[in-house]
Amino acid sequence: MTWLTDDFLLHNAVARRLYQHAANQPIIDYHSHLPPDIIARNEPFRDLADVWLAGDHYKWRAMRAAGVPESHCTGAAEPYDKFLAWAKTVPQTLRNPLYHWTHLELKRYFGITELLDERSASAIWRQANEQLQSEALRPQAILDRFQVRVLCTTDDPADDLPFHRQLAEQPALPFRMYPTFRPDTAFAVQQPSRWRAWVQRLATTCNRDIRSLDDLLAALKQRHDDFHQLGCRLSDHGLSQCFPVDGTAAQAQRLVASLLTTSDNAVPQELDPRECERFGGFLMRQFAIWDSEKGWTKQLHLGAKRNNNQRLWKAIGPDIGCDSIGDWPQVERLCDFLDDLDGRGSLPKTIVYNLNPADNYAVATALGNFQDGSIAGKLQWGSGWWFLDQKEGMTWQINALSQLGLLSRFVGMLTDSRSLLSFPRHEYFRRLLCQLIGEDVTRGELPDDDSLLVPLVTGICFSNARDLLGLGLPTEITGC
Repeated sequence: MTWLTDDFLLHNAVARRLYQHAANQPIIDYHSHLPPDIIARNEPFRDLADVWLAGDHYKWRAMRAAGVPESHCTGAAEPYDKFLAWAKTVPQTLRNPLYHWTHLELKRYFGITELLDERSASAIWRQANEQLQSEALRPQAILDRFQVRVLCTTDDPADDLPFHRQLAEQPALPFRMYPTFRPDTAFAVQQPSRWRAWVQRLATTCNRDIRSLDDLLAALKQRHDDFHQLGCRLSDHGLSQCFPVDGTAAQAQRLVASLLTTSDNAVPQELDPRECERFGGFLMRQFAIWDSEKGWTKQLHLGAKRNNNQRLWKAIGPDIGCDSIGDWPQVERLCDFLDDLDGRGSLPKTIVYNLNPADNYAVATALGNFQDGSIAGKLQWGSGWWFLDQKEGMTWQINALSQLGLLSRFVGMLTDSRSLLSFPRHEYFRRLLCQLIGEDVTRGELPDDDSLLVPLVTGICFSNARDLLGLGLPTEITGC
């Protein structure tokens, strides 16, 4: 594979020099969707389809576009048949980031440099599957191999977190795995049956009755405290847009009382969407206050239009590649939310990710309104997310942040992935970052001075996240 060389994406001498510093930095993967049980059990993967295709909605979208039937994406086809369908699709992904990611992952994990297509599929399947049975490609070994020193999963407060507790009892591990508090189902009051089922799960986990708003808040606060005890220092919310800030306790009490006293068998009552949004805003304020009190960092993922294909959603469920960029206005509600918390003295450290690139400049400038001088980089514009975590989207984000804020305080990349084969995305980001800075130096727009450039690069790759997020690290790298 002559095209994927050591100088991939690095087109000048300065970029190549800087990447030597970036490549060696440990990884703090502070937002992922990796299943905690996979890490804790540390069992070998069954085959390449198991570790590479299961849960990967990026691949499923491409395969559907290439004419692959659903049976070979999320359905019941045999693992090799699914892999072969993906191999046939790969040559059609030229100039899609999937082409780069696919071959980076084959090379970094398995040492495979052959291009994946229908002809090479059988040999690559055999070679990769043989290696997957080795100790070197068990989940915990993968984390160590890629210098992942902190991994944050995404967890519902109703989850009991048994696998986090299991790993917390193994301090000798070269990495730490922490939960992230993501209470999105708490807002799902427009789906009463689903919401009541979630409340019951939360009550069971907390071993307490939930019959009122006060009970609900007490249970959520209990779980917030429990997450903190397990090392959690981040919360996360996936929202189409921020909720309005005018929700009150009295309004929330009425809504919760109505929902909890209504049976799932009763005739459904029409809920006022505005009241549901106000309830969401009331809860978001409570969560932010708790985050601020504990020194957590709040993450807001804004702008995904989810589950658009109702046929597939009803047949298969969510997170199957039928989400897209939404076009809601973001900045007015975002500023209202941050301003409300700032006025109360309860604005936590915050990272905001927007999915619509049309919002780039608006979100970047909105966050600058609430930097308060207390913490460097307190308000962060997050890295290119989801459809934007590719070469062009990341370039847009880096360039806009450079113009409108402080690139030097940026906490950098994350995988946002469900696959343990996704860590080369950090490499992809680091190469792109070094290339952009190298271009500026080559054009004479930045000084060719490593005393300035190296701290910039290593900060974005590792130390900024280490310093801002306050996550416990293995002791041997805390001063890296």
